[in-house]
Amino acid sequence: MKRLTLTAEFSAIVLAWTIAVPAQAYEAGPVTGGGTIDGKVVFNDAVPTRKIIPNKDVEVCGGIREEPLIEVGPDKGVQNAVVYLVEVAKGKAWPAAGKTPELDNRKCRFEPEVQVIRAGPLDVVNDDPMLHNTHGYYGKRTAFNLALPNQGQRIPVELTRPGTVRIDCDAHGWMEGWIYVVDNPYYAITGADGKFTITDVPPGNYSLVAIQSFTGPLAAVGNCRGGQADESDHRIEEAISDLAEPAGRILMQRPTNLRGPCKAGPEKSMKSKRSIERRCHMSRA
Repeated sequence: MKRLTLTAEFSAIVLAWTIAVPAQAYEAGPVTGGGTIDGKVVFNDAVPTRKIIPNKDVEVCGGIREEPLIEVGPDKGVQNAVVYLVEVAKGKAWPAAGKTPELDNRKCRFEPEVQVIRAGPLDVVNDDPMLHNTHGYYGKRTAFNLALPNQGQRIPVELTRPGTVRIDCDAHGWMEGWIYVVDNPYYAITGADGKFTITDVPPGNYSLVAIQSFTGPLAAVGNCRGGQADESDHRIEEAISDLAEPAGRILMQRPTNLRGPCKAGPEKSMKSKRSIERRCHMSRA
């Protein structure tokens, strides 16, 4: 049984999580009495792997190898999981605009493999001395499909709506990346220890979601009214999603140490919407 666990500590936050899409555009402004979510994403099983069998451009792409489907540290912390809040209509400002986000084809890998961006521009870059055909999908619908035959080539694209964008390369079928396009700045990517922090969260109704490409999305559900501190420990576990490959289930663990008078509710399930093509160039061990 494959288990992914999310634990989180909430302080000075009023939460009543729901799974929904905001009905209006996000409005940035000052946050009064905001709180912080600190947590950790954990994988509680043996790490699955896939076998990469390059059939071309091996001098750049490398040879046959095993790669993990989920990056897990010694303490079971999951690296590169994305955690975010949905249904946040108003709150803190977006991070200051800087360099346009990039998706690089480098040594037959996507760098970064996982990233979170605001809806808008993205530069797709080829750092390799051969053709890459970088293909992005919202579900089954193509978001962009770019031939990049030249080293150093750069093509701008626009990702105009929130959602998960899966990236592959039509020339090198084992390449895979993920871009999570968000509609508010309340998100984090877990570090090597699986930990994350989301700050300046205003009181309101949210769903706290953790997603990793192998397991799919998990959503924690509960109700906190705020008020005096409550040091009690709340934990609920519920199987919430079948894994497509291999068979098994993932569990969401109720966030722990919820500070404030909290009433635990049932966990919400979110069926994994992965649509990963397993091409002939890559087989499982």
